[in-house]
Amino acid sequence: MKVYTDADYAGSIVDRRSTTGYYMFLVGNLVILRSKKQNVVARSSAEAEFRVMAQGVCELLWMKIILDDLKIKYEAPMGLTYERSCIKKWLEAGHGTCPKTQQILSSPILIPNHALYGLISSWCEANGVEPPNRLGNLWLCKTTSDGSSELVDLDILVSKLSSSAIEDQRSAVGELRLLAKQNSQNRMLIAEAGAIPRLVDLLKTPDAGTQKHAVTALLNLSIYADNKERIMASGAVPGILHVLEHGTMEARENAAATFFSLSGVDENRVAIGASGAIQALVTLFCEGSQRGKLDAAKALFNLCLSQGNKGRAIRAGIGPKLIEMLIEPDGAMRDEALAIMAVVASHPDGKAAIGSLNVVSTLVELISDGSPRNKENATSVLVLLCHGDPLHLSIVSSPRVIIPLLDLAENGSERARRKAGQLLELIGNHCEHTMKTSN
Repeated sequence: MKVYTDADYAGSIVDRRSTTGYYMFLVGNLVILRSKKQNVVARSSAEAEFRVMAQGVCELLWMKIILDDLKIKYEAPMGLTYERSCIKKWLEAGHGTCPKTQQILSSPILIPNHALYGLISSWCEANGVEPPNRLGNLWLCKTTSDGSSELVDLDILVSKLSSSAIEDQRSAVGELRLLAKQNSQNRMLIAEAGAIPRLVDLLKTPDAGTQKHAVTALLNLSIYADNKERIMASGAVPGILHVLEHGTMEARENAAATFFSLSGVDENRVAIGASGAIQALVTLFCEGSQRGKLDAAKALFNLCLSQGNKGRAIRAGIGPKLIEMLIEPDGAMRDEALAIMAVVASHPDGKAAIGSLNVVSTLVELISDGSPRNKENATSVLVLLCHGDPLHLSIVSSPRVIIPLLDLAENGSERARRKAGQLLELIGNHCEHTMKTSN
């Protein structure tokens, strides 16, 4: 919990009163932003600053009381940040400690307030105003292997991505990969420094190490929501697909994970599916390492939420592999295979392809003996396959299926109860129709 404060001394030309300004961050999120004229005329700039600092302390205590009332335990230290010009004067006077805690400062370099700059820039963009020029280079604080902190000049690091020396490129992209993994602030600043287009250019580099670091850095950057749009706008999809098809196994795994992250946005699913990525993901799903199969499965599930990609997955030959994973003795990929099958079977081509592979008996066994998640997804697939198919309904119309379905309809999750009820209704209608026709 931190409050940043500032005041302009005697800023009003009418009554010479100063203006208070402060904003508060709670766990990295802006919760208060306020500016107002002070009630009295300050007799010095120090008095104006102390007044706003006092207000900042009040806001901290008020927020602490609210958290206590909400039964939220917050034990981290609360911070009040001094005005930048005062900190600068303190450091220029030769002091190497914090004026309040006397803690030794790790570095005398002042890092610009990127959070406030980002807020101002966002407002300017939304209101058609030219944003302010960024003052100085962007700096990041990196945690070293021994636990100490080290400042990194982000602009210099990003510029090395375009170096003609392969070693410099590999070192820079590797460091960006690690910085992007640490926190969302780093991900935002790395993107702001213009790293994404340069990382995209490195996806097709012949150096395997640089390529692996580049796709992993994009994966880490894509965790920050705003960066997903930036990555797509930089034309990254063909490069990520190139890594998925031709990279090392670790690079292919991370390329699949990047597609999974980007496909969290609806419109991105269409673009990724149209690029040919479905075929490459199905290949990794069939032939990759265990982690590669999991990453490909997650990406395929997300992409197949788009109707057009379901047909692409079937045409890429995913059906037989899904069946194979259902009957594997260790069942390592059974949950993922059932989840994908439940999505793909909602497409007419998917339903026809999966229904022709004699999978109904296997799904019946999973409803009887599978895990709760297996039962839920197997039931979901059977609802799709059995709808309008008397042959499949005749297979599932047995006590071996109906008894676990009744239990699922009563004790399962909300989705499981709904799907079990739908399948029981289909079975009941089928049995009723069979009895009528037999009479």
